[in-house]
Amino acid sequence: MPKQGWAQILEPGPSQADGAALTSSTTPTSILLAASKPQLYAGFWYIGKKIRVYADGRITTVVTTPGTLTLDLRLGPADPPTIVAANGGAMSLNIVAKTNVPWRLTWDLTCQAIGNGTIAKLMHQGTWISEAVIGSAVPTVGGAGEHLLPNAAPAQGTGFNSTVGLFMDLFATWSISNANSILCHQFHVEELN
Repeated sequence: MPKQGWAQILEPGPSQADGAALTSSTTPTSILLAASKPQLYAGFWYIGKKIRVYADGRITTVVTTPGTLTLDLRLGPADPPTIVAANGGAMSLNIVAKTNVPWRLTWDLTCQAIGNGTIAKLMHQGTWISEAVIGSAVPTVGGAGEHLLPNAAPAQGTGFNSTVGLFMDLFATWSISNANSILCHQFHVEELN
């Protein structure tokens, strides 16, 4: 028998303003507006619980040596959260300079274990689409490239304590400190069951 499904957007709902741009830094940094970060109640996760993260923004990359971009979703009892519950891996960027081109992230996370300490874990897979993906053609001849997350074999992220309330945040990390820049315009999380 089919199971009734539903989806709802987690509070605080869709972001209402841009996060801070991440430029010229190799330090993992939140790209969300503080008021856009969801807070999950204690016991939110159960085995089989699924969420979908959506984010959109713009990215600028330098010519020839843009390096890589790593996106990760973090959870933790304090803000900013420090536990990398899902890591997309280092994405190679287009060696053709890009200026303020759009990007879109869709990331599915399913709880496969719950508990205290570092027992709870999420399986994750997603896509990041942008003209800034290595090998992407310009929009007039082919459009944006797509990068699968993670960029290695799918695996569970770092374990966390699912018995406490958790902050959720989206972080970005550049491999090279140069004029690369990423900005998140829109962000929300859907609870799928």
